[in-house]
Amino acid sequence: MSKIFYTILACLLSAGFALGGESMRVVSYNVWHGFTKVPDRKADYLKWMKDQNPDVVSLQELNGYTAGKLKADAATWGHKHSAILKESGFPTGISSRFPIEDVQRFREGFHHGQLRARIKGIYFYVIHLHPSNWKTREREADLILADIASLPKDSKVMLVGDFNTFSTADRKYYAHGKLESFFSKRDGNGKEKNLRDGKIDYSVIAKFTDNGLIDLEHSKRGKDYKFTGSFPTKIAKSGDHGSPRRLDYVFASPALAKRVTRAEVIANDITWKLSDHLPVIIDL
Repeated sequence: MSKIFYTILACLLSAGFALGGESMRVVSYNVWHGFTKVPDRKADYLKWMKDQNPDVVSLQELNGYTAGKLKADAATWGHKHSAILKESGFPTGISSRFPIEDVQRFREGFHHGQLRARIKGIYFYVIHLHPSNWKTREREADLILADIASLPKDSKVMLVGDFNTFSTADRKYYAHGKLESFFSKRDGNGKEKNLRDGKIDYSVIAKFTDNGLIDLEHSKRGKDYKFTGSFPTKIAKSGDHGSPRRLDYVFASPALAKRVTRAEVIANDITWKLSDHLPVIIDL
């Protein structure tokens, strides 16, 4: 009896450790108007995504997408589960190898809207903040933080997507002053508010870090780190889009962040020309 008991106990402990140590790969990608601008790149994008073997994918700018279209795309990279925020404007979406639960869609107070879903016990927020108004981004950040505060205590949280704003972690890469000049011209039309008192605004990202969320890509930079930003890329696109800057982030609650083994903006010969943003990959 004793031998059987210890055998069963060993099996249970082994299963528990395996579950606790289960890995997950998360990909975030702004796909530039849902490939309506560059339809010839769509096939390469689908292949690239499949090659990454992701477990969860957070997508922004799914212009022209329906729930069915997102489901079809997700199937090409092995995901049976997906959810879309809306089917007009600039939708966000999420797909997963695992069941997606507790899908919440918020519209009030957000420029594009906010999609939240729970996957394997993690609350994923698919982020796409206002593209050209720091005040609106601040309001959106406050709404997101308020929703996080409403979750059960010690919930695992991950914010994944296009934040359209700046982190003090990258300040030294913007010391050239070119972005202030670029945004000053854009703000001159009276329709945009990119600069705050003539300077780059860092307040939005600070709200998240001040509330204990961890900037994963920054936390995993090594000694040989080379800044590429995540926007713009080398894809053919008319107009001036300014110097490289990091707009795409993944934040996680502290306990979840400790599990992360890799967090990287992916800049290579393929991704430079798939979209106007570079993707971000997180392994945990």
